[in-house]
Amino acid sequence: MRVLETPRLTLEPQVVAHAEELFVVLCDPAIYEYENQPPRSLDWFRARLAKLESRSSPDGREQWLNWAVRLRASKLIGYVQATVFTDGRALIAYELASAHWGQGLGYEATNAMVNELRDCYNVHAMAAVFKQANHRSRRLLERLCFSRAPSETCIEYHVEPDEDLMLRKSGGV
Repeated sequence: MRVLETPRLTLEPQVVAHAEELFVVLCDPAIYEYENQPPRSLDWFRARLAKLESRSSPDGREQWLNWAVRLRASKLIGYVQATVFTDGRALIAYELASAHWGQGLGYEATNAMVNELRDCYNVHAMAAVFKQANHRSRRLLERLCFSRAPSETCIEYHVEPDEDLMLRKSGGV
């Protein structure tokens, strides 16, 4: 993995050393309006990042690519991540502190990751699952040229009734 630069952001390969600063970001309650919950503890989060730092699932069938998102020469504001499968597909996710929503930073960070996946990891198809009520995520993904998946694909990805799946093929942004 390499550091990715955008006009306003630096995406650093996520490592255990990011745990304390990223833990503070992920304790923002607004992030969990639709799903998930904050990390249980800083120690638990450090252990989680140590596992992800391997960059690979135990069976070697998945690459785990995680970047900590930092305002240029400043503080961490979230992360972007991708699980890359051997067949050239990836499942992506992202999380930014609510203080940074609505500024195009989520788009900037996720777009940098999408381009990296396509250009350096031979990813030709990407997917993202999110809660249907999360209109911010839908708009972000649409801006990134993702489109709603057909229902048969939702079954393949085990999408819950209150979730949506969006897909993007090679090309796009």
